[in-house]
Amino acid sequence: MPHTPAWRNFKRTQDLTVATASLIYAGAVVHAFGNLPGDPDIITQRTLIWPAVFLSLSFTTPLLIGAVRRPLARYVWISFQAGFGQNLRSIISGVVLLGGAAALIYWQISNAANGGRYPAGVFSGYAAGIGILAAQATLVRVLEKHPEVKRQIET
Repeated sequence: MPHTPAWRNFKRTQDLTVATASLIYAGAVVHAFGNLPGDPDIITQRTLIWPAVFLSLSFTTPLLIGAVRRPLARYVWISFQAGFGQNLRSIISGVVLLGGAAALIYWQISNAANGGRYPAGVFSGYAAGIGILAAQATLVRVLEKHPEVKRQIET
């Protein structure tokens, strides 16, 4: 059976959030290579290698460990019921949050380029956030197979 428009919009918003966050991250990495001081090996390690570890852990942990998966799946379901991704206001608030995170990462790069602290933590934190967003998008597909949820989201 086809899903309700609200569920399709919610699912699409989850996917687009992951894609947008990933594009912002990719842009920040390119920006980092052009602006951060230091050798390219250090920049690669701090912007790609360590963040990949955090992204992997934050993506796989909720999917593999039931004690983490259940609350996150419940959060995803509550987000749907609250209307996230189904109206303009919720989409704009999501874009504002992603924009704020992007501003933070670019600001950190700018500070480091001018002699400030190296922004290794912000890259790892942002990558971990992408991992959690990807886990949520995956859990949307898991939820839609649950009999009770399925009954509520099908037309």
